[in-house]
Amino acid sequence: MSERDAVNEELAAEAVGLHSLKPAPGSKKDRKRVGRGHGSGHGKTSGRGHKGYNSRAGAKDRARFEGGQNPLHMRMRKLRGPNKKMSMPFEMFRTHTQHVNLDDLEARFDTGATIGLEELKAAGLAKQRGVPVKILGRGELTKQYTVNVHKISASARSAIESAGGTVQLIED
Repeated sequence: MSERDAVNEELAAEAVGLHSLKPAPGSKKDRKRVGRGHGSGHGKTSGRGHKGYNSRAGAKDRARFEGGQNPLHMRMRKLRGPNKKMSMPFEMFRTHTQHVNLDDLEARFDTGATIGLEELKAAGLAKQRGVPVKILGRGELTKQYTVNVHKISASARSAIESAGGTVQLIED
């Protein structure tokens, strides 16, 4: 056999192709097969130890579980009722409104003014965007207004209407 044939044969033996690809040695491990006898190293209790919570079937930590400590939802006060702000201390359940009183309107607007959300914002009364505005009845009203807001108390409505004004509610 010539030297050239020997080199070709050697190259053919070391040919790299899809048929000869292998992962690097030590990069792959067999999966752990539990409960297959003492010789496997994971027999009997299958790596779960003896007794206890995590040795049981279906044992997993619940969301809100605090390791046996009294959880947050049980520590919070238990005042009932959907519309008391104190009863639900969580912000997502609170109802938010911006309050404007009649005495604020009396001090900032002239007689015959049309009062809407833009006018209240310009006067510095209802600055938060996207939060409903409610007119409350504190103070006396002597001027006539046309009021366009989201909500209004009964006493405020009667005071505005008795002064000759009108109230229109904004529907969202």
